[in-house]
Amino acid sequence: MALIILRCIFLICAGGASAIINASLPDGTASHMPWTVFLVVMGLAMAAIVADIFVPRKQIDTISAVYFGLLVGVLLTYIFSIASAPLLDRTGNAGSIVLVTAVIACYLCISVLIQTKDDFRFLIPYVEFVRDTKGFRPLILDTSVIIDGRIEDLLATQVFDNQLILPRFALAELQAIADSNDKLRRQRGRRGLDILNRLRADPKIDLQIFDRDLPEFTGHPVDMKLVLLAKHLEGKVVTGDFNLNQVAQIHNVPVINLNEISNALKPRLLPGESFPIKIIKPGEGPAQGIGYLDDGTMVVVEGARQSIGRDLHAIVTSIHQTNAGRMIFAKYEP
Repeated sequence: MALIILRCIFLICAGGASAIINASLPDGTASHMPWTVFLVVMGLAMAAIVADIFVPRKQIDTISAVYFGLLVGVLLTYIFSIASAPLLDRTGNAGSIVLVTAVIACYLCISVLIQTKDDFRFLIPYVEFVRDTKGFRPLILDTSVIIDGRIEDLLATQVFDNQLILPRFALAELQAIADSNDKLRRQRGRRGLDILNRLRADPKIDLQIFDRDLPEFTGHPVDMKLVLLAKHLEGKVVTGDFNLNQVAQIHNVPVINLNEISNALKPRLLPGESFPIKIIKPGEGPAQGIGYLDDGTMVVVEGARQSIGRDLHAIVTSIHQTNAGRMIFAKYEP
């Protein structure tokens, strides 16, 4: 409702502006000129409203960068014109030189602010440039976590409201996998690209591609670049790679490991509890049988080697937790 009122007031003001312009027209102006002025002004106003309607998602950081870039550019031009006034007067073409300087200065200032808006914090009432523009800390996505596919299901639950950052070098690695000669790697890479496209198309997910190549990236592999980028943006690395998890912890960079999240969400079984299990294959021990729960947890059942292919009830004896997952040891009592 507020936007409708604002647009109505804007159209009224546009009509008033056309009336003021018509009042300033010299005598003897053609009779159709007032209507032409009115239609042109109202047409521009309607075009502005239509553009506003058809661009629903507006980036406040980009708008602010343009606004402050223009202010800084004009200010620098003004300082330049004052400092070089004696020289400009001698040229006899001071206005043109100042105009060209203003255009160049405004372009450079806007370009610098747009490219570096994530590197600093600038705050005035109602306008703020921050690194983590949505949620808390930005989440830096690893290539493996895109290919894995679980990140899409996790984001669909709306557990995370953070901004997602995919570095350009990680995207390049994903494209290289999709173009691989190996059929399996090519399928995994293409699945990752499909998942990435769905994430970018989801209006509820704030996914940004980080295009810049920081100086500290030089000479480092992709995993180290992810860690350095997370440090630079004060974010967290999201991965399912055990080695990347270790490297990030060494550099004191927070990590969200999807395997740890998956393990944390698995149902808990306590020693002494019984549960149904189907024995799939023999275990390493002489009497052991192996089965799996619905969530993929491996169960080693003592005394079940002769029950391969059968459903039985097992009793939990112990649970072994590792970084790779959880293993349950149980016994079978006929």
